[in-house]
Amino acid sequence: MGDGWGMRKMWIGAGVAAAGGTGFVMLLVVGVYLVGGDSAGGSGGEGKKLAKGSVPAAYQPLVQEAGSLCPAINPALLAAQLYQESGFDPKAQSAAAAQGIAQFIPGTWAVHGVDGDGDGDRDVWDPNDAIPSAASYDCSLASYVKSVPGDPTENMLAAYNAGPDAVIRYQGVPPYAETQNYVKTITTLAESFAEPETRVDPSEQAAGAIAYAQKKLGTLYLWGGNGTPEQGGRFDCSGLTKAAYENVGIELPRVANDQYNAGAHPGRDELLPGDLVFFSDDLTNSRAIRHVGIYVGGGYMIDAPRTGAVIRFDPIDTPDYFGATRVTEDGAKALPTTV
Repeated sequence: MGDGWGMRKMWIGAGVAAAGGTGFVMLLVVGVYLVGGDSAGGSGGEGKKLAKGSVPAAYQPLVQEAGSLCPAINPALLAAQLYQESGFDPKAQSAAAAQGIAQFIPGTWAVHGVDGDGDGDRDVWDPNDAIPSAASYDCSLASYVKSVPGDPTENMLAAYNAGPDAVIRYQGVPPYAETQNYVKTITTLAESFAEPETRVDPSEQAAGAIAYAQKKLGTLYLWGGNGTPEQGGRFDCSGLTKAAYENVGIELPRVANDQYNAGAHPGRDELLPGDLVFFSDDLTNSRAIRHVGIYVGGGYMIDAPRTGAVIRFDPIDTPDYFGATRVTEDGAKALPTTV
């Protein structure tokens, strides 16, 4: 959190036979660009239910309630801020003394911290206080700039980053590259925490990502593998998905649970080839995701399963199936590098 209104953020299962597999996958990919729809979007206001498991179960009720505190915010937007600040880590502490799940620094906490759980104290390390405080701080900023024309959520985010006086002076988001980028980042990232309200647009890069992964079929798994020559061109699960999308110009994070936040989340019956599909032993918490693959259609993915196995086709409909992400370039760019 910024120190007062003028301080910017301190940092900002079994395989399928490979015979005939190539034709099978490419036939499925042909239809990727033919399926369209409206993408989930929007900024503040009511609605914006959280996507399944996008917020750890321990914090989901807090985020859902606090994220409805005022019209300028919503649960998905609040979740995006918390994720960018700390990755939902209540013990996070930055070099700039920002503390807790919402990364308040002491000066801001002294003014804007609230006793969210009514236990008689205001503890920056307690998510029960810090999460409601983050929402309250957002709403205070929104109230301060409520007379400014334009989108109230974007104005609130700009006030968070550049200070409300700058928003009032410029009558909207100030012409600062950092502030404009911050507003776009948080509103884009919020889409990965929101349950889609309409059909999610297909990815333009999906076919290329699948084609890349398809060429790696039969390659032996390597834990920590990124496909480098020194590693014999071998991958682990998230190394493969990262490389597949990097091949089409999209830079994903290295680990699977962060890749989950690279776009909106289609339902199981809305999956398209190229979607990333995720697996976890805890279906209530995206931070616990442990495996990822690239969906190819027909209930199958290409994935790098485990040590001793090769990159192959695997079914996705298993008890540990968590959900899916339709990767977008903007969604990937919005992901923080500090969590």
